[in-house]
This record gives sequence, C-alpha cells and structure tokens, in this order.
Amino acid sequence: MKASIFISKSFLKKRKKQTFISILGVAIGVSAFIVMSSLMFGFQKYFIQQIIDIEAHISIKPKEEIEAERIIRRIEPEALVKVYGNKPKEKDRILGWREIIRKLERHPEILGVSPHLESKGVVKYGAKEKPVSLVGIDPPREAKTSVIERFLEYKNLRELESNKDSIILGKVVARDLGIFEPGKKVVLALPNGKTRILKVIDFFNSGITNIDSTRVYLSLKTLQAFLERPDEVNVLIVKIRDVNRAEALARELKKEIKYEIESWQKAYLNFLKIFKIQNMITYMIVFAIITVSAFGIFNIIMMTVMEKRREIAILMAMGYTPRDITTIFLFSGIIISFLGGLLGF
Repeated sequence: MKASIFISKSFLKKRKKQTFISILGVAIGVSAFIVMSSLMFGFQKYFIQQIIDIEAHISIKPKEEIEAERIIRRIEPEALVKVYGNKPKEKDRILGWREIIRKLERHPEILGVSPHLESKGVVKYGAKEKPVSLVGIDPPREAKTSVIERFLEYKNLRELESNKDSIILGKVVARDLGIFEPGKKVVLALPNGKTRILKVIDFFNSGITNIDSTRVYLSLKTLQAFLERPDEVNVLIVKIRDVNRAEALARELKKEIKYEIESWQKAYLNFLKIFKIQNMITYMIVFAIITVSAFGIFNIIMMTVMEKRREIAILMAMGYTPRDITTIFLFSGIIISFLGGLLGF
C-alpha cells in the first residue's frame, strides 16, 4: 500500500503543471459549492426566520365570500366579477373570538394567541400619501405571539397601548412619506371616510420590503374605535412550539374551528417553491463545475497511463498485478481530489 502511494505521488510530481490545474479545478468546484450553498441557504433561512418571527405560525380568519361570486369563480377563475344585490354571507369578523382564544390556549402545542383587526387605509404627511395595511394589535398579547418589538427601532410598543392617538409606521412607509424620526403627526384616512391625526411613535423594520412598505400598527382598541367596530377582530394570530408542525396542526384545528385556518407554509407557499427552484439551479451549476473537474482528473490519469507504459511494464515484471497498477492510479485521483477539496474548503 505504501509503495502504491509513493509511486502515485511520483507520477503526479512528474506532471506538476497538469496536476496543479486538476487540483485547482477541484478546489474551484468545492469553493463554488460552499459559497453558493451558503448564500442560498443562508438567505432562505434568514427569510423564513423573519417570516416566522413577524407573521403568524397559524392564522385564523373569517371566510368572507359572496355566494354568487364563489359560484362564478369556480366556473371561470380568471373572470372579473362584480355582483349586485347580494351581501356577503358573513361579516368580516370572528364571532366569539375570546372563547376561541381560551380554547386554543389550552392546547399543549400552542404558546399564545393574539387578536388582530386588519383593514386598509391611507397615511398622509404633508403633500405625500401612502396606501397602507392597518393592523390593530393588543401589545401585551402581541409580545407573546411575535417578536415585533425586536423590529422596532425605538422599542415603543407599550406606548401604543397608553397613547390612543399613536401609530407605528413600516420603515419604508415612513421613508416614502419623508418621516425619519418619531414625534411627527400624520393623517390617517379610513375606509369609512373618516380621518384621524396620529403621532408616529416608532418605525417597524423587518428587512422584508413587502411588509415594511405597506404595514402600520395601531392599538386594537384604537382601530376598533376608528372603524366603529367595538370589540371586533378579524384575525387570530397563533404561535406554536414547533413551527414545522404548523401545517399539520392547522389541519387539526380546522376540525374544531369553523373559520379559515392557514399555516405559514401555506401562506408563503410560492416563496417556498421559488426556493426549491433556486436550490435545483444551484445544484445543477455545482454539478457541472465538479463534472468538469472530474474530467480534468480523468484526463491527467489517462495521460499518465499513456506516458508510463514502460514503467507499468517494469512494475508488472516485478510482480505487480493489474489490480495493483489500477490502485496506483486510483490513489493519484484520490490525492488530487483530497488536495483540491482541502484547498477549496
């Protein structure tokens, strides 16, 4: 064995340039794999973690749908439908939400539940205005079901509860309006046609543009009063122990709660599909690089075999078997692969 390794090293030393190129090819392949995998998986892990921290592990919402519209959309999904003289079957609210929360909090897999009232509005500052998604939250409960406070630049979540005329703006919303410090007054236009003057107390910066550019937070009681919807909520945010169990638990809860229940995996299914495609492309590129490196190793071994036919004949005359000769060149490939992998790592 030692003799085979020694002979392999001798053969490689005789072709230093080709050996170096082969080692470099393997090193580039390994480096490319590490760098691309780190970038892709790192970004994906960061994105998913941010989503899990910000959004609901499981969300519960009323399924508001006009019966006539539902039938038409089933026949023609892409149709633009406008139905007259037909009211929604169910108002945009969750009935008996306090009892649902108490029931959910008794579940061993659930850590907490937070009520939301969500709507649309427009925030105005000076001559600028920005359409936004309004989220009314109960700060003490919200702190138990998300890490929202971690994304607040001034950590003023509790002030949202004590100051009814306060608002937290998404970082991009604030930037688009030209607001760069708290304390500014903005005008909030509501769907019912009313307006309110609110004080900006903080900025929400999750790092996810789609969220930071549309979302603003108010106290749940404040938004209920503004929208004239006392004690109403239309979303329940559920935090669970094992985020990977979200889809299975959502299916389980659907049997007990007659509302639309959605896991974070289902809510962000399109993103997860994109990640799978990205991973596939990454693996294909890396496979191509490693294949080229493998051909380089094969090429140098074949050239060595062609050049060393005389030495091979001498070795066989000395008693080496074809298997021993194969082992010598196999070690050559292993040495190149090992050194290339070590250099690339």
